[in-house]
Amino acid sequence: MDNYWKNKELEIITLEQMGFEKSGKDFPSIQFNEKIVKTYDKTRDIPSLNGTSRMGVHLRFGTVSIRDLVRRSKSLNQVYINELIWRDFYMMILDQFPRVEKYNFKQKYDKLEWRNNPEEFKAWCEGKTGYHIVDAGMRQLNCSGYMHNRLRMITASFLTKHLLIDWRWGERYFAKKLLDYDLASNSGGWQWSAGTGTDSQPYFRIFNPDSQQKKFDPNYTFIKTWVKDLNTKSYPKPIVEHTFARNRCLETFKKV
Repeated sequence: MDNYWKNKELEIITLEQMGFEKSGKDFPSIQFNEKIVKTYDKTRDIPSLNGTSRMGVHLRFGTVSIRDLVRRSKSLNQVYINELIWRDFYMMILDQFPRVEKYNFKQKYDKLEWRNNPEEFKAWCEGKTGYHIVDAGMRQLNCSGYMHNRLRMITASFLTKHLLIDWRWGERYFAKKLLDYDLASNSGGWQWSAGTGTDSQPYFRIFNPDSQQKKFDPNYTFIKTWVKDLNTKSYPKPIVEHTFARNRCLETFKKV
C-alpha cells in the first residue's frame, strides 16, 4: 500500500467561491399545491391571483419529475394536465425539428418583413410601451425573473404584431430574464404568438392589450403592483395606436 500515490484530499469549493451570488429573487416552493391545481382552470389567467402551480422552474432544473406531476394532478384538473402536455409537445417539436430554435416552423414566414425598430424594442423591454398590461408584465419579468403565462402571451403578441419585431428578439430577451427558461417551451410559445409556429394562433388573431386588461385585470390590481408611475406625467403615451398596428400587421403577413 505504501507504493500507491497518495493524493491530498481536495477541498470542495462552495458556490460563492465559484463566483455565484444570491439573486434575491423569489424562488417558488417545490411543494405541490393541490388546492391551486384543483382551481387552475378558473384562476390561471388572472395575474393578480396565486392561481398557477409555479412548477415551471422546477421542471426546468429537474427538481421535480413531470411524471410525478401528472400522477398527482391527473384526478384534479384536466386543464392543468393539458398544459403539461403542451410542454412535452414543444420538446418533441424541438427534437424532431431542431431548426425551430432559430427559424420559423412555417417556413413561408422566413420571408416576413419585420420592422425591428431598436428604440421600440428597448421600450418593450423596459415596460414603457404605454400599454398598462404589457408594461406590468415586462416589469414583473425584469424585477422577479418570472412572468405570468397570460402576460407572456400578451407581451409576445404585442412585440411581434403591434411592433412587428422578430419573435427571436423577444425569445432571446426572455431567455436572459426567465428563471424557468426552457428552450423548447420558450421558442414554441413565441412562435405560437407570432403565428409562425406549429399549431400556432393564426396571424390575424391579434390581442388588443386594452381588451386583455379589461378581461384579466379589470380593477388594475396587478398593474398597480408593477406600474408605479401609472397616471403620472412620466408614464409614456402608447407607443402605437392599436387599430393602426393591427392593420399594419395584417398587411405585412398577407404579403407573404
